[in-house]
Amino acid sequence: MARARIEDSAGSTAVGEVRAALAGGGAAPRPVTAMAVRWLLQVLADGEPGATVEVRVPPFGAVQFREGLSHTRGTPPNVVETDAATFVRLATGDLSWQEARAGALVSASGSRADLTGYVPIAWQRG
Repeated sequence: MARARIEDSAGSTAVGEVRAALAGGGAAPRPVTAMAVRWLLQVLADGEPGATVEVRVPPFGAVQFREGLSHTRGTPPNVVETDAATFVRLATGDLSWQEARAGALVSASGSRADLTGYVPIAWQRG
């Protein structure tokens, strides 16, 4: 069964709320953060179909994206994992991939587990 898609306007609004909360030194309500993360993961996967790299943002979601060799069982060979705030900051350009790696804000394993060129994610503000 296909997962329900988040509408762009709702996702974009949630991202704006999370960014505002982070800029103010706080955190958005959990349901808003969940929607923002899931929508950004959806946009990432839509923009680069495939299953070479898995991006995990526990506990909110994970997607596979990027063409190339794919896996069907077990842990994928290329995994990026981070927390929700870091992912939103990466996805919106408020934090660069290099800064996140240098600050140990992401875990990346595998030769293709590099989000350079994929973040910030191209998205439209609603």
